[in-house]
Amino acid sequence: MTDVSTQLYLISPAQVDGDFPTRLERALEAGKGLVTAFQFRVKGVDQHEAARLAEPLMAICARHEVAFIVNDSVPLANRLKADGVHLGQDDGDPKEAREVLGRDAQIGVTCHASRHLAMEAGEAGADYVAFGAFYESTTKDKGDAQRPTPGIIEWWVKIFEIPVVAIGGITPDNCAPLVKAGADFLAVSGSVWNGDEAAAVKAFAEAIEAA
Repeated sequence: MTDVSTQLYLISPAQVDGDFPTRLERALEAGKGLVTAFQFRVKGVDQHEAARLAEPLMAICARHEVAFIVNDSVPLANRLKADGVHLGQDDGDPKEAREVLGRDAQIGVTCHASRHLAMEAGEAGADYVAFGAFYESTTKDKGDAQRPTPGIIEWWVKIFEIPVVAIGGITPDNCAPLVKAGADFLAVSGSVWNGDEAAAVKAFAEAIEAA
């Protein structure tokens, strides 16, 4: 993939035990050069259990040179020595996360549909900003009152060099406007894990290429 190509940022399903490590391996094999990040997003377990679940997935990502990003928890990201952390608006300050995780950590921030929040995140040292949910999503909070349009991505990439992630209900069938707008990454979850993950990743590759 070239620097101008949109890449995939996989977000884990709620359940990552059982056969999920095998499924992740299949998805990353199918997405060589396309999938460049994986977000570990598991709710309702303590840090010890989260670490136990994360470690085999981290090893798979490392083999495929895919960044392993922890959702919400700076302490867990630090404990795992993960590649980075993704912060919601209530999950802490990027500057404080940087102090804990170090200069090389990838720190992303959810900005919903807000240009203001995105600019604040950039000023605070975020490595990427995420807009969404663009479409109906079971992963993104239902509380996202305002749904962004691809125009917010077009605006961002014209002004800022910080990478931008599009998230929320994205599928191979509806991703073209986001790719055309200049999204650096498409963050996807259900559209990959709710079926054949390898086929879904390949379908994304074809859709991105066609856009």
